[in-house]
Amino acid sequence: MVLLDIGDHVPADLRLVEAVNIKLDESSLTGESVSISKDVTPVNPDTPLPERASMAWMGTVVTNGRAIAVVVATGMDTEFGRIARLTQTVGQETTPLQRKLAVLGKQLGIFSVGISIVVAMVGLLMGKRLLEMFLTGVSLAVAVVPEGLPAVVTITLALGIRAMVRRRALLRRLQAAETLGAATVICTDKTGTLTQNEMTVQRIWLPAGEIHVTGVGYEPKGSFESNGQAIAYRERPDLLALLETGLRCNHARVCKEDQEWREIGEPTEAALVVAACKADLLPAEHPRMVSEFSFNSLRKRMTVIEDQPEGLIAHVKGAPEIILERCTRILEGACERDMTDADRQMVNAAYQSLAQDGLRTLAMARRILPNGICLDEEHVERHLTLLGIVGIIDPPRPEVTNAIQLAHSAGMRVIMITGDAPATASAIAQRIGLPVRRTVTGTELADMDDGKLKSALNQDVLFARTSPEHKLRVVKLLQDMGHVVGMTGDGVNDAPALKQADIGIAMGLRGTDVAKGASDMILTDDNFASIIGAVKEGRRQYENIQKFVRYLLSSNAGEVVAIFFNILLGGPLILLPVQILWMNLLTDGMTAVALGVEPAEKGIMQRLPRDPKERILNRHGIIWTLLLGSYIGFATLWLFHHYLTSGRENAVFVAQTVAFTGIIILEKMNVFNFRALHEPLSKIGYFSNPWVLIAWTFNAGLQVCAVYVPFLQKVLHTVPLRLADWVLICVVAGPIFIVTETYKWMDWQRAKRSDTYRHVGGPIHPHIT
Repeated sequence: MVLLDIGDHVPADLRLVEAVNIKLDESSLTGESVSISKDVTPVNPDTPLPERASMAWMGTVVTNGRAIAVVVATGMDTEFGRIARLTQTVGQETTPLQRKLAVLGKQLGIFSVGISIVVAMVGLLMGKRLLEMFLTGVSLAVAVVPEGLPAVVTITLALGIRAMVRRRALLRRLQAAETLGAATVICTDKTGTLTQNEMTVQRIWLPAGEIHVTGVGYEPKGSFESNGQAIAYRERPDLLALLETGLRCNHARVCKEDQEWREIGEPTEAALVVAACKADLLPAEHPRMVSEFSFNSLRKRMTVIEDQPEGLIAHVKGAPEIILERCTRILEGACERDMTDADRQMVNAAYQSLAQDGLRTLAMARRILPNGICLDEEHVERHLTLLGIVGIIDPPRPEVTNAIQLAHSAGMRVIMITGDAPATASAIAQRIGLPVRRTVTGTELADMDDGKLKSALNQDVLFARTSPEHKLRVVKLLQDMGHVVGMTGDGVNDAPALKQADIGIAMGLRGTDVAKGASDMILTDDNFASIIGAVKEGRRQYENIQKFVRYLLSSNAGEVVAIFFNILLGGPLILLPVQILWMNLLTDGMTAVALGVEPAEKGIMQRLPRDPKERILNRHGIIWTLLLGSYIGFATLWLFHHYLTSGRENAVFVAQTVAFTGIIILEKMNVFNFRALHEPLSKIGYFSNPWVLIAWTFNAGLQVCAVYVPFLQKVLHTVPLRLADWVLICVVAGPIFIVTETYKWMDWQRAKRSDTYRHVGGPIHPHIT
């Protein structure tokens, strides 16, 4: 037998045998935003988990009442254990970036071997020496493969971790941010992610008129407004009477811990305490309570009797329909009068209007008890005076609405998948601007085959009352449809879907350890808006990876072109293997890392997510890589043969040094072409990334050292150059930037005029079929 009391964590799955007004917080297991009333009444075994009122689940917390229960399951046999087993069945998938880099690496490997063999065979057929062709083949193999690419990708992603921390996101996997940037769908929980997870009184209906309450959460800070204007609450006896009843008929309290306000007790009762504090009403230090009739699922009301100077007063709160039928009087302003049928119709319309807006409604009433009355439920809870109706909700986070709009403009769908009730979820969706045309409950989802569920997923759909299996199934089907899926969650029930998703996002403040362990990324502020900020950072990282991959490959293509056509022309070795390694590992690598920290382009969140099937080096990238690589190669080849036939002393060594220096300067000029993929450099700012300028200057200095420092001359086989040689190299290198920048500026102007630069995504991603 297990005894449960307020504040206890349930140690196992329990069957209640005795219960007194017990309520449990099951949000970590079911996603329900309010505490659930429990009793000992048996339920059908097929009843959905949140509705099994006779059970207390392991890991949930008692917020009210007490109970005696028997243990029915422990460890892995509990509902938590079942979810843990379900999580273990989900394998770890490789990220889109890992798959794309693997394909690119395989293609480069095959190409490097192939080009080496072809060039070596051509050279032998032309009568070249075997050793020379072997060295040439090695040079080409080295030139094709960007040896610094793995290190540059790793460093760029590692540097991105710091940027993600500034956006309140901690990465558990290095590639997580890039994967989030590729997301086409984000499946999000409601409680604590889209909402504050702090119940708040927002609206108060009084017979004299409705009042709005400002302030969010458990911090007792806010005001009372009517028609958008602040009111003097001290001059409203009807408002003060309602707030006082809510404060007296209450067992919760709020306190400040570690600079944060927290509730102790039932969240809805804590919301009433905070509302009263906003009117400077404080809980009594020594309440003179005479008796109490507690809330339960049958009574649906609670009464506290206090001894006050004017006599015994009964403070009552509960479901509006229950309280209304026990009221015979109503307080309107400062006047208490008999309740009419018109008043009852008005009250019914008021609480139904609040409920339709997704607010949890509680009616407040009181009664000054006559002397000698029998203090039992039947005699006390009648002839009540209705004070008003309170509308309570877990409000949306203020940043979420803009974040939803930004996600839409970025071409991403947002799907709410919650364990909460459909009405509450739909109301929150409406408030935050999340389009919902259809609501599917967990029971309806279980009856759907994959075809019908896919059809539902192609609409603006919301899922409510879902189980862990339901969330996992939705994520899998979205992935089968070709989407890159992000999944948010905080509870144990979210863990399987978090692990299955391409990018699992756990909540850092209220998330369970199980959810965090199954995730790829943890939000330190539990805020959906931080996810959208992380998406922007992920897109920036991927674009920067594209930039330095194209830069490295165009540079390597130039090396291949120079070496290959030099062989066809019958010239001596234009670039030595040690010189190619110097370029690929040292000078190119540093510049590529600098490209990796390039700030995000201005329109990055107005573009559609990239096609999940698109390669890092797409058709457009291949064309630019070949064009720029060809210019680098042929310009280097011209410099080499120009000096080879110049008649200077040691012409071969001078020509090799000029070719070696020229190709590096060409590559360094080429780096400015890749600082932006969609805009000319003049639009993003010449000095917006100082690291590129620092790397450029440092590399140029290294090359000067390579030409003039004796021990580097010996290692790299270089000779000193004249000033005129440097001038010629710079003249040859200039057009690679000037021509490309001119083309990008003209293309940007054309796109701007045709309004193709900005894209807005609809409910179905254009790349998905």
